[in-house]
Amino acid sequence: MKLEPLRLAVIGCGFFAQNHLRAWRHVRGVRLVAVCDRDEERARAAAATFAVPAVYTDAGTLLERERPDFVDIVTTPPSHRELVELAAAHGVAVICQKPAAPTLEDACAMVTACERAGVPYMVHENFRWQPAIRRAREIVATGAIGEPYFGRITFRSRHDVYRDQPYLATDRRFVIADLGVHLLDLARFFFGEPDSLLCAARRVNPRIAGEDAATILLRSPAFACVTDMSYASHQERDLFPQTLIAIEGSEATVVVDADYEVALVRTGRRERIAILPEHRPLAGDAPLRESVLAIQQHWVDCLREGRTPETSGRDNLKTLDLVFGAYQSAETGEAYRPGTLLAASANPSGPSPR
Repeated sequence: MKLEPLRLAVIGCGFFAQNHLRAWRHVRGVRLVAVCDRDEERARAAAATFAVPAVYTDAGTLLERERPDFVDIVTTPPSHRELVELAAAHGVAVICQKPAAPTLEDACAMVTACERAGVPYMVHENFRWQPAIRRAREIVATGAIGEPYFGRITFRSRHDVYRDQPYLATDRRFVIADLGVHLLDLARFFFGEPDSLLCAARRVNPRIAGEDAATILLRSPAFACVTDMSYASHQERDLFPQTLIAIEGSEATVVVDADYEVALVRTGRRERIAILPEHRPLAGDAPLRESVLAIQQHWVDCLREGRTPETSGRDNLKTLDLVFGAYQSAETGEAYRPGTLLAASANPSGPSPR
């Protein structure tokens, strides 16, 4: 029997939401029924571009009138808790853009609200869904590199991210919260949970409020992983938005190199595995946008099959704990023990103010 498409509403029609909206047109089993943005002109422009039948400026009105099966929240982090709790109160499943929240207390409250309402909740943590990164993780899982013991995950650029997202220049916590959250999730994706974290961060660009360069060392008895990030780096060739990865094992190293080449390296030789992305529905778009399509399809498949998504709200709490732990380490100069802040935030206060 053919299943009816799930009814979807997108809340937030700003810069990155365009990638979500573009990808939803290619996701199987979904019908986009409404968009919402406080800026009515922006909402109507998105509806016209993506052939969406209904436009709203108030999320509560949308939920009451449209009764979607799920919402995709693509707004800025300070608004996430209120919107997630609102959707949960209406019994509507939620996929929410990263970072999930500006505090761990808010993130925990969002998870609790959805679990109490019995609605699925996932964070749109898309870097791990880039085709080249998925392929590298598959290679590690086969045992081809032996026992992985060291990793380096690097994203360094001087791309003007402030042009399309000007709020990033005013956030007092910038590169770790906005970009580092991706890289820390990748470290967990490849290695699992660390026992300690040490971070150094600084502001290079004097015209912004927050840090724009950081290096984070994650350690456990089994591995060490360095994640380094910058939006202040002068490069001979700026690879934005590419993430470079090397996972070293006892038998070989797998790399995600420039231009999305995946290779297996042994002493004195290099075996090219693939250059990704291959031809996909969003041909011509950046592979980062391909990852948006992949995670959104994963979410819909999980809803259909009753599975917990990879980056569920509860799983993402562990990534956010590393984010806020990195800030603590950078501020104190001391190592952070993962889980400490999360344990302290596990019993959040009541619902956010409306």
